Amino acid sequence: MLCDFCGSEDVKIRLITRTYGKSKDLLVIENIPVITCTYCGESYLTAETLHKIEQIKLNRKKLAVERPVEVASFG
Repeated sequence: MLCDFCGSEDVKIRLITRTYGKSKDLLVIENIPVITCTYCGESYLTAETLHKIEQIKLNRKKLAVERPVEVASFG
């Protein structure tokens, strides 16, 4: 795989968690693949990944599992 920004072959795929919405509309999507180039430092999502995120958001009632979320205060 090549970096879309610099063309380097030195890319890694890491999995992240992102939140979308807030309050009752909060949706947490886990294990989103992000491409990170260790040469130029850019990180990005592919078009395929963005499309899948949109599909998950549109079909959240069928795909999401409800879980309690713990919140801690830093200060």
